[in-house]
Amino acid sequence: MTYQHILYAVDDRVATITFNRPKQHNALSVPLVEEFILAIAAADKDPDVRVIVVTGAGDKAFSAGYDMKESSENKDHSLAANRARTAWDLRFVLSVWDCSKPVIAMIDGYCFAGAFEFAMCCDSRYCSDVSSFACLEARFASAVTPIMPWLIGQRARALVYTGDKIGADEALRLGLVDKVFAKADLQAEVMKIAKRMSRVALDYLKLNKRAINNTFEAMGLRQSLLYGAELAATMLTQGSPEGDRFNEIRQKDGLAAALKWRDEQFSPFE
Repeated sequence: MTYQHILYAVDDRVATITFNRPKQHNALSVPLVEEFILAIAAADKDPDVRVIVVTGAGDKAFSAGYDMKESSENKDHSLAANRARTAWDLRFVLSVWDCSKPVIAMIDGYCFAGAFEFAMCCDSRYCSDVSSFACLEARFASAVTPIMPWLIGQRARALVYTGDKIGADEALRLGLVDKVFAKADLQAEVMKIAKRMSRVALDYLKLNKRAINNTFEAMGLRQSLLYGAELAATMLTQGSPEGDRFNEIRQKDGLAAALKWRDEQFSPFE
């Protein structure tokens, strides 16, 4: 299959799927997400693939999150429409969780908002030493998919409540990533890990992933994600003074002006 918004390659039992919108910091557009869902399904079915690595094109970002220009063009803010959107978001992040094979997020640069949620649903996360992470959507008075507490417990609260950015070392300390590598070494080191993983018998990889996932799901993880999606739809529908002001500036003066206004609300306290 030919893809327009992602790159797909297989080498020695490892499939690599690359978000391929570097000029937009690999923003997660609808076409990109739809192609990714097809690609992850193809890798899952391919008997020659045992491990999947997901990364972003260019040297600036894994992904800056969902495409805000695209979302600004949406005119339907009904609860039904927002439920459909958050269900679609959840389908994307769960595509890696539900994949029967291990999925590694290889992160170099920005990993924000929806892309951060996505990465946290992958089996492992490795990043470069210049990477940064944030639940930026929280600063829009928007709900986040609640995967983070399952990884780092109560420490998720501060990151979600503030939307603060953290660097690679802090992400490692908190347990959000598994290892940090020098930027120049990231790809080679992650591929060595993926190739080691791919030497395990495929059935064992699948069964071990199923066992670990089942442990979390028995504790209620999937129900928690579904609840988070419903809360997000509710919050998008009811809006907030801050969110309304952001959208007003975005419509009048453009996205850059709206982002500048948002950042100015926080900068005195950074």
